[in-house]
Amino acid sequence: MNAPETPRGQGGATGSTDGDDPAGPSGARGATGPAAAGDLGDLGEFLRTRRARLQPEDVGLVAYGTRRRVPGLRREELAQLAGVSITYYTRLEQGQSRNVSDEVLDAVARALRLDADEHAHLRNLARPARAARGRPAERSERVRPAVRQLIGAMTDVPAVVVGRRNEVLAWNPLGHALVAGPLAPAAPDRPADRPNLSRLLFLDPRTRALYPQWETEARAQVAFLRLAAGRHPNDRRLAELIGELSMKSAEFAALWSGHPVHDCLFGTKELRHPMVGGLTLAFEALPLPEAAGHRMLLYSAAPGSSAEAGLRLLAAGAAGAADRTTANDRVVANDLVAMDDLVVTDDRQGAVGPVTG
Repeated sequence: MNAPETPRGQGGATGSTDGDDPAGPSGARGATGPAAAGDLGDLGEFLRTRRARLQPEDVGLVAYGTRRRVPGLRREELAQLAGVSITYYTRLEQGQSRNVSDEVLDAVARALRLDADEHAHLRNLARPARAARGRPAERSERVRPAVRQLIGAMTDVPAVVVGRRNEVLAWNPLGHALVAGPLAPAAPDRPADRPNLSRLLFLDPRTRALYPQWETEARAQVAFLRLAAGRHPNDRRLAELIGELSMKSAEFAALWSGHPVHDCLFGTKELRHPMVGGLTLAFEALPLPEAAGHRMLLYSAAPGSSAEAGLRLLAAGAAGAADRTTANDRVVANDLVAMDDLVVTDDRQGAVGPVTG
């Protein structure tokens, strides 16, 4: 394991020239094309975006002169704050330091003022092999029967179970009615074309209209996908999803290039539902045990609020739709049975009827 190289010292002054390449050490590689979007371990991009959001005065450094070719901190300034040499930090940003120690990563995280999600993301990007170790192989993700039973019992609570790529694995009738009413209720049961909440948000106009604060929701979705990309660097289908969204949505590509990282596990969502109008809902994203990346999304309204009344109305409509679906299924089943009986009767009549010549 590489140890951090000799610190440069803790002086507070910086020079007036800038040795950083604005495009980074790999050249001007964008983040909007499919190749870049599929590059899930882009450590250099992450570090550069985090350097760019800090100014020398933000971290107690004095900047002499005004000519700075890059926004934010220079590499040498960040290396000084982290207590490592500029050579060592440059190698780290270029992805050439494969055995970087926890101490160095922690020092860089402190210098960049990373939060807990960003710190964990930094470690995953710096050690993609370790991030991938112990992750289950790609397969069709499934929901345990007990989880289906649980969300089915929540008749008054919208519940949606999503996988690590934000694909819908299961939902109860109210969850379906809330987030994707126009889609077929059985859509999550088809692994080949399951609804994906991120794809719907960026590419489906009906889903976009559901969120009056769409920009906030979009940033949260991209930040979650960035975390997922760091946690699952070898996930081919995740890379394909990111590439698709980058090619089809300029807004996604712009957000992705900023490298937001955040795991939003609870909060408030504002929705403008086409059936019941405006809703202000609290939500919780509960990780499910024994399922890597699976989460149960639950929504609730404050007691006595207009949102609570809206959810009750939506639940009544969802229950009615479910009853109609069940009735239709019974009619179809009865028709199939009747057709089978008719075929059997015809066969018997053909066997015993008179032969004419």
